[in-house]
Amino acid sequence: MPNLKDIKNRIGSVKKTKQITSAMKLVAAAKLKRAQDAAVAARPYREQLGAVLERVAAVTGDDVDEPLLQSRPEVKKVLLVVLTSDRGLCGPFNNGLLRKVDDWTAERKDAVEVTVRPYGRKAIQHAKKIKGITRMDGLTDVAKMDKMDVVRPLCSDMVAGFVDGEFDEVYVAYNRFVNTLVQEPTFDKVLPLSLEASEDPATRGPAPSGTPTSAAGDGDRLDYRYEPAGPEILGVLLPLYLRTLVLQSFLETEAGFYAAQMTAMENATKNASELIDSLSLEYNRARQAAITTEIIEITSGAAAL
Repeated sequence: MPNLKDIKNRIGSVKKTKQITSAMKLVAAAKLKRAQDAAVAARPYREQLGAVLERVAAVTGDDVDEPLLQSRPEVKKVLLVVLTSDRGLCGPFNNGLLRKVDDWTAERKDAVEVTVRPYGRKAIQHAKKIKGITRMDGLTDVAKMDKMDVVRPLCSDMVAGFVDGEFDEVYVAYNRFVNTLVQEPTFDKVLPLSLEASEDPATRGPAPSGTPTSAAGDGDRLDYRYEPAGPEILGVLLPLYLRTLVLQSFLETEAGFYAAQMTAMENATKNASELIDSLSLEYNRARQAAITTEIIEITSGAAAL
């Protein structure tokens, strides 16, 4: 028969765990609101900036000679920036991405030299276990820092390494925030930047200084003139666009972490409640059995007399 004291102690332990998971769920939910607002609010800016750069690149044509747009004829060295959280208790949020990182590096490390730069304690710990790659120093406690203080030096290192030929391509691996229940592991190639012109005449409008606007026959298309010229605009906006892409990755990672943690803690709280109910039932049954046994013993003793 189960020991009543042991069952009661276990019930008390599970109740304390439930209090912790419930509190963590509330904290994660509060932080998720701010992180989600920041991630969602940044998306239109990134998309519009990309659209402007596409239009400028389209009308500039062969005059574009930006180093950040130049693809290498042969890719030999690749930098992969991996973004995870510092803490766990967030379900498969980190492990799901890190498994994808393992697959990604395994596919390429025989053909190219892969360098991993981890951000987040989980990424740093995992990078030490990956064989056949070069590991750069990582950074922890990113959530406590101003994001631009992290993004600016990272992008500067990316650009310097790409322009100097240290890396032929640069990727960022992170969890894209889809909704509270879904965070999608994503690998974005951020260097060389890709600006493909839109074929839609309604979105092909902007033209740099000196480019004649179209006459009638273009429908509702809007034409623009820029000052200064297109190549100069690209020279200023391309580094800004790179920082925007990387910043978006950090914002998506933070929002995804709090969403995953809130969901994990909610499930843990529910499981704790179910376990408490099950243990309470077991405790009551054991207690009733003990009482019944005592009654039988007393009755048997009285009958013997």
